[in-house]
Amino acid sequence: MSAYWRYQVLNMQEGKILVAENRGVYVLKFMGDVRLTLCSTIDSLLKRIFGGEDLKSVVIDLTETDGIDSTALGLLAKIAVHAKEVMPRKPTIVSTREDITRVLDSMGFDHYFNLRHQPIALDYSLEEAPVLDDECADSIRQKVIDAHRTLMGLNPRNKEEFEPVVFALENCKATPDLKSFH
Repeated sequence: MSAYWRYQVLNMQEGKILVAENRGVYVLKFMGDVRLTLCSTIDSLLKRIFGGEDLKSVVIDLTETDGIDSTALGLLAKIAVHAKEVMPRKPTIVSTREDITRVLDSMGFDHYFNLRHQPIALDYSLEEAPVLDDECADSIRQKVIDAHRTLMGLNPRNKEEFEPVVFALENCKATPDLKSFH
């Protein structure tokens, strides 16, 4: 591993999600390394966002995201799928990092989200979402499968890339260390 990548890995902060809501506008700020370990937290936020009747807009701020895995990307894709049914406009993702933006583009997010590459001023008081990590391995495995199925539905390239992952997860027995799967 090169010195650059070793530095990047050592300096990645554990992921967390900040959230705010005001008059039907939800802001989610992903910070640090957003991985499978936050899938229950993200899923809970999706239920909160789409469980009400006053939803006007969703903004996802990735400006302080160091890394994001395919499970978290699949959960973001769920936002786009659900938003299409209840909102007149696409949700917005703000990404100022070239590496994160490249991943979003490669997954086809530009068709489902308004992608902004400049920071936007948000006048919201963000609070850290509680990390939910007490689910059983089978429940987490199902969330991972659902997230990857959502990614597969975005475009043929994603289907080709993630079909083996879904197949493997559907055909494996859940193990206690499933949370370490990336």
